[in-house]
Amino acid sequence: MAQSVWSGTRKLSSLAILAGLLSAAVSVPPAIAFDFFGLFGGSDEPPPPNAETLPYNLDFSVVGGDKDLVQILKDASTLQSLRSDPPPDAEALVRRAEADLPRLNDALWGAGYYNARITVSVAGASLSLQATRPEAAIRAAMAYRARALVPVQVTVDPGPQFVLRNVAVLDARTGQPFPPGELPPRIVRIRSGDPARAADIVATQARIVDFFRAQSRPFAKVTGQNPVVYHPAQVMDVGLTVDPGPRAGIGEIAVRGAENVDPAVVRSFIYTDPGDPYSPAAIASMRKSILNIEALSSVRVREGQALDAYGNLPLFVDITERPPRVVGASVQYSTTDGPAVRAYWAHRNLFGGAERLRLEGSLFYLTENGGRPEDDGGFGWSDLGGRFRASFLKPALWGTRNDFLAEALAERDRTEGYTSRLVNGTAGIRHRFSETFSIQGGIEYEKGQASDILGEVDYTLVGLPLSVSYDSTDNTLDPTRGMRLIASVTPYPGFLGSSVPMTVAKGAASAYWSLDEEARYVIAGRLGLGTIIGANLEDIPANRRFYAGGGGSVRGFAYRSLSPILLGDPIGGRSLLEGSLEARIKVTDTIGIVPFVDAGTAFASSYPDFNDTIRVSAGLGLRYYTGIGPIRLDVAMPIRREKWDDSSLAIYVGIGQAF
Repeated sequence: MAQSVWSGTRKLSSLAILAGLLSAAVSVPPAIAFDFFGLFGGSDEPPPPNAETLPYNLDFSVVGGDKDLVQILKDASTLQSLRSDPPPDAEALVRRAEADLPRLNDALWGAGYYNARITVSVAGASLSLQATRPEAAIRAAMAYRARALVPVQVTVDPGPQFVLRNVAVLDARTGQPFPPGELPPRIVRIRSGDPARAADIVATQARIVDFFRAQSRPFAKVTGQNPVVYHPAQVMDVGLTVDPGPRAGIGEIAVRGAENVDPAVVRSFIYTDPGDPYSPAAIASMRKSILNIEALSSVRVREGQALDAYGNLPLFVDITERPPRVVGASVQYSTTDGPAVRAYWAHRNLFGGAERLRLEGSLFYLTENGGRPEDDGGFGWSDLGGRFRASFLKPALWGTRNDFLAEALAERDRTEGYTSRLVNGTAGIRHRFSETFSIQGGIEYEKGQASDILGEVDYTLVGLPLSVSYDSTDNTLDPTRGMRLIASVTPYPGFLGSSVPMTVAKGAASAYWSLDEEARYVIAGRLGLGTIIGANLEDIPANRRFYAGGGGSVRGFAYRSLSPILLGDPIGGRSLLEGSLEARIKVTDTIGIVPFVDAGTAFASSYPDFNDTIRVSAGLGLRYYTGIGPIRLDVAMPIRREKWDDSSLAIYVGIGQAF
């Protein structure tokens, strides 16, 4: 049997340690027979015996039965990962088995087993690291062609797991250990008595380098590694030499690759200035903020190789532009809101300054009760509603952090409680203080007609909207950390021409907590508030009042159906309170479940006085995680129904999380 046993002292090279880590890091998906576009994983089961290839059955046996060690070996084994792709003949099978021996040995070293014995048996003929007789294994395997699966057995006696004895991290500048104040023990983490896993040592090196880089030392590096294994004592001594490098600031930032987009626009989305402290977090933030420019498809920030004369590190921003024109369409459906279709066209670099012009139109059922025409005597053209929107964005006015935004909207809508027709136009300036925080102000004009059980209102509104936005989340469609906050207030004074003088204020906040480093368990919460002051309820156009219910609000209830009720119809309110709580749980890398609870309603008063009942719903969601975001399927139902309420089980389908 081949074994990695030495009778004295032996030095391990950094390459051996790294090989052990890499071997332990390879992952093989579980064997599942059914594969639907990768939704449930792929199968790694071998095909049946045949005349063209030589499929095999593979089994791992570890002395002591350590299941974790078995999985480490499987992750490192090409025999395991290529089971569904059998070799053409016996010689190729034996060569594959021989190639596995050093891989398995490296994986065992990575786990801290330096005296392990490994044998791979092919059709009863043994192969090992030190004594290999492939001819016997080839002859034995040939007899199985087209008859049966070739039996392949991996047998491992891992021996004892070595432990660390002495751990020293030395400063390359002085040759002495770092004081705890300069390199905290929580960063080194490994200490005497811990398992001598090569993977842990490599991870320690990465943590140390990352720690010093976060201290504005971009050239931090490990300059020396001295792991020594003492086989008779079953221990390892580890010595690492680290050069923290000089502290540095951020130097000049060069934008490269801009062929059709003005580089000044790119620079306006960079919120660090030359001389600011260097940090990897600042570099990541820079890349993320630049990607907010819709005309760009990718951004890479490269660091210079040396500091400039001022002790700063030059940066190079390499950008790739998107095709300027894009056309898209979507179909959505919920059992409470009905079907809808949407199409849009956009130009993402209209005049060479990353200007975006977007034209969007949508059609949807206006019938009540979830868009079921049979409830209204069949389909009619009056059952169709529509919305057409044109929006324009000019980022980085004159190279500043100010953006110009304009939008025009024409809409015909009907909900459970009202019908409306309107045209709306807004224009404003947004100032970006940072990647996460901005403020926007402008002017709004709307003219429309709304009718409900309280009557019909022809109205004109001229307002001065002001809003603030804060977003520190890590992902737009699938946030796992951070929070979002948007608050707005819009006065519609009579002296500007508003037929209904009033002030509307809204606020929405959501927060996301990841319970583990891999973000497989995330708690998400949302709270929404709103108030209208300065006008009586019956004077406010019905479409301008507050309602709750629907896919983006309280799931399980019809769209905009939760509010004060008059003769069985929702009439809207002058204030709003709603919230949601979700537990986002990843079952696999691609499948997740989301139990959730929603609650909310609108109130007749200008503040939530709780004279109207808070409505609650609960449900369960399914998520399929893709490269562009999660595909969402939510099923929700009301906790308690009122006598006028026909809400029941509701189904929602979309892309991205619910909030």
